[in-house]
Amino acid sequence: MQCYSESCFRLCFCPNDPYVIITNTCSCSPKFRGTFHQFGGNATKTSKSPLIGIRPFTLFSQKYHFPCIRTRYLFSNMAVSYLSQVEAQQVDNELFTEYAFSVDQLMELAGLSCAVAINKAYPLNKLTKSNGSVLVFCGPGNNGGDGLVCARHLKMFGYKPSIHYSRNPTKQLYKNLVIQCEKMDIPFLSDLTNETVNLSQSYDLFIDALFGFGFKPPVSLEFKSILQIMSTSQIPVISIDVPSGWNVETGPLDSENNLKPDCLISLTAPKLCAQFFQGQYHFLGGRFVPDALMKKYKLKLPTYPSHELCVLLNSSDDKK
Repeated sequence: MQCYSESCFRLCFCPNDPYVIITNTCSCSPKFRGTFHQFGGNATKTSKSPLIGIRPFTLFSQKYHFPCIRTRYLFSNMAVSYLSQVEAQQVDNELFTEYAFSVDQLMELAGLSCAVAINKAYPLNKLTKSNGSVLVFCGPGNNGGDGLVCARHLKMFGYKPSIHYSRNPTKQLYKNLVIQCEKMDIPFLSDLTNETVNLSQSYDLFIDALFGFGFKPPVSLEFKSILQIMSTSQIPVISIDVPSGWNVETGPLDSENNLKPDCLISLTAPKLCAQFFQGQYHFLGGRFVPDALMKKYKLKLPTYPSHELCVLLNSSDDKK
């Protein structure tokens, strides 16, 4: 029996005993199949010493706690590191300083990789309801900038993007991105209050580019209505880097409008909250991390195939 609830780990910890390591998760043992069928194999006790410095986290809504491992082995022995909020900021800052990347340079690469990932998961010929119409919700920071770049490239790919920009930009970088989208005849929706009823009929996809890894709860009032639109709609939501409204490290917050994206596109490296992602597709994009930086931070990232700008980490097809 193939384990499929949580990406099929090569190494994980038994929820009933934090010192039991289960190493063969591809043949679920009957003992754990009833409650956590993603765990399995032959459980062997390896140590009675606590694992220092590793936080427990809760899987799904169950009240079982077990040590969180920072590197996970996904299908095909793919090792992936997960970053905390501080680590993500450190890597980002080092790219800007030590490696002399500019913000707009990384934003362009990130947004392009998101557009490529979306095209892979949701090709135009599959979006028949609204002929590839996509609504991009952009926030005021760099995550919103990624969304603007993504919208522009989706337009080049033949999609029909529209943009809801939550605030008028003040930085010239964002102003330039807005001008570029306007020059490509990408419409901007200033007010969604009169549009909400028609959204389900008007769009095939929602793209969540509100908040990135700099977000700290709670969600301000001006964004709650947008999150409600995305979380209550039947339209597939694609989140860029971090699902908006989630804690960057601990995942979904206890709220009635908890966002459950159908697709997550992590950038640079997945953040810790990505461990709680339950949607169809999880991609990694932002192919700009130098080997020396990976070595310094001990990052384990998958190898991008050939010239690809993104790599699929996990999909529902691999769980069947």
